[in-house]
Amino acid sequence: MTIKSDNRHLYLQVIDKIKEDIENGTYKEKEKLPSEFELSKSLGVSRATLREALRTLEEENVIIRRHGVGTFVNAKPRFTSGIEQLNSVTGMIEQANSIPGTVFLSSSIIGATDDDVKRFKCKKEEDIFLLERVRTANAEPVVYCLDKIPTDLLPDTFEHEQESLLKVLEEKAGIYISYAVTHIEPIGYHDKISPILECDPETSLLLLKQMHFDDEDRPILYSLNYFRADNFSFHVVRKRI
Repeated sequence: MTIKSDNRHLYLQVIDKIKEDIENGTYKEKEKLPSEFELSKSLGVSRATLREALRTLEEENVIIRRHGVGTFVNAKPRFTSGIEQLNSVTGMIEQANSIPGTVFLSSSIIGATDDDVKRFKCKKEEDIFLLERVRTANAEPVVYCLDKIPTDLLPDTFEHEQESLLKVLEEKAGIYISYAVTHIEPIGYHDKISPILECDPETSLLLLKQMHFDDEDRPILYSLNYFRADNFSFHVVRKRI
């Protein structure tokens, strides 16, 4: 079945056709696509046109190419969130009708680093609480979390098993986190974190670095959250001014 039926560039038609075939189940998630020769023949286009379409689909994270193995359909993200919304990891998982969980890895009291002094506007001799956890969805590891909070801000009854730090701070310490400054970095395979999240070598990560502030503009919580890119999708609504 060829796709030469409209006036758009052929590679755009190929993109739409492959997306349509994925959507209707012709090609399923994590399934290997036919070879370039077979696809170009069935679509009635040149291999150069097909490669241009596949390159775009790979950039859009619709497919993934494995060198020497083939091209596969990427799994759709299970969790989506607008970056402009400040939501806890627990909230994101619950919104997708999944059950959030926490695997506690470690906690420690450390001295403030030079970066901590700048972030929290604290003194060098002040202590910082460092918490290392893995967040799960339906018992599957999906986010690796490192959180830092000055010890003098922690509630007396704080427990590692409590899942949402935003909720703990609000309910136990009377601190309401009103906004966060966020930086997003895409990263590839991580020697420590990728195995913890049970990632394939091809699975990338999305790192969200977030400094959380209360309603008085005080820096409260610094977080490094490593999300499995095949499970999470973030978007931004941009408004014209």
